Amino acid sequence: MISELDFQDSVFVLGFSEELNKLLLQLYLDNRKEIRTILSELAPALPSYHSLEWRLDVQLASRSLRQQIKPSVTLKLHLKQNGDHTTEVLQSDPATLLHLVQQLEQALEEMKTNHCRRVVRNIK
Repeated sequence: MISELDFQDSVFVLGFSEELNKLLLQLYLDNRKEIRTILSELAPALPSYHSLEWRLDVQLASRSLRQQIKPSVTLKLHLKQNGDHTTEVLQSDPATLLHLVQQLEQALEEMKTNHCRRVVRNIK
């Protein structure tokens, strides 16, 4: 349920011709309610975060290597979906976990841009 101007702004960034943009706008205006109904039915029911447990394990030595330091992080992620609770166990080395944190922070920064805000506003 976005305005004509917001729709045109969203389609403009795709680089279509002006004639095609006008045609898309007309199709959107004619079928706006049906599109909204179909999109609401297709929305996936994703699990949501409930809690997180973590543990740091460090292997100091093995039979073949006496002085070896091998850290690993184990994460136990508790999720909720429609009242059901599920658990996912993930294990990673600290370098990969740090890279994951950096990627998530970058995604959060991207969500603060005007383009992403407009898209999210139009989805809701």
